[in-house]
Amino acid sequence: MRRRRQVPSWRGSPADLPACAVVDTGRVITAHGQGRILKSMANGSKSGKAGKPSKEAKAAAKAARRQASKERRTQLWQAFQMQRKEDKLLLPLMLGTLIGLAVVFFLVGLIWGLQWFLLPIGLLLGVLGAFIIFGRRVQKTVYGKAEGQAGAAAWALDNMQGSWRVTSAVAGTTQLDAVHRVIGRPGVILVAEGSPQRVKSLLAQEKKKTARLVGDTPIYDIVIGNDEGQVPLSQLQKHLNKLPKNIDTKRMDAIESRLAALSSRGGGAALPKGPMPGGAKMRGVQRTIRRR
Repeated sequence: MRRRRQVPSWRGSPADLPACAVVDTGRVITAHGQGRILKSMANGSKSGKAGKPSKEAKAAAKAARRQASKERRTQLWQAFQMQRKEDKLLLPLMLGTLIGLAVVFFLVGLIWGLQWFLLPIGLLLGVLGAFIIFGRRVQKTVYGKAEGQAGAAAWALDNMQGSWRVTSAVAGTTQLDAVHRVIGRPGVILVAEGSPQRVKSLLAQEKKKTARLVGDTPIYDIVIGNDEGQVPLSQLQKHLNKLPKNIDTKRMDAIESRLAALSSRGGGAALPKGPMPGGAKMRGVQRTIRRR
């Protein structure tokens, strides 16, 4: 009987592949000269019965989730260390919240003899409260540093969650004043940052051009600042979320396509993608804006 040649193959997880393996575009090719090609576990092309992912694909996905979780923990720890150095009240507030809630639940549990049952609940809620305090303190610090800098409003709008369509710097000046356009369920929102005297005319011009294309869709205008009638940078996202919902997503898509043509004709202003430090050199940026 003719003997069938055995071709070696790797059955372990991707992390256990030998050093001689070469990974290329979703395929693993062994360097033993056998020409055996194993399909990638990451893209799920190797499947079991009824299209179910194989064990290797599940192991690869689990390893990817574990790596992403590790990176998030590292980022959180770095943010905590940076915030702790600048904010001396952060650690006392977090510890006070954790211990305080644990003690409260323990004392309440003493009344019914359930102190050891309620204590873990108090600890969990204390950890949650500490994380909420940490997040708010970090957000306050970040917005405090960004306030008053060119590009801060654009940065805040780009970090909004939800179905907001943001177009930065649809109009601007050489002094880095800018008007940003946001399309959402409320309608069209024009957000201006810079000198209130200069952005007033920018807002009026952009509102007039926008009204020609959006019909009866509501148009809101906002000026970033701390004076009367203005919206502080730290309250911008909350302010937008409180606006009434006037249109649906289909209308948003139609308005976005119309205004995209307007932006392409206008060219937009060459403004920074994020907050610029107050001492940064502005000559190059201003020269670019004048050329545009």
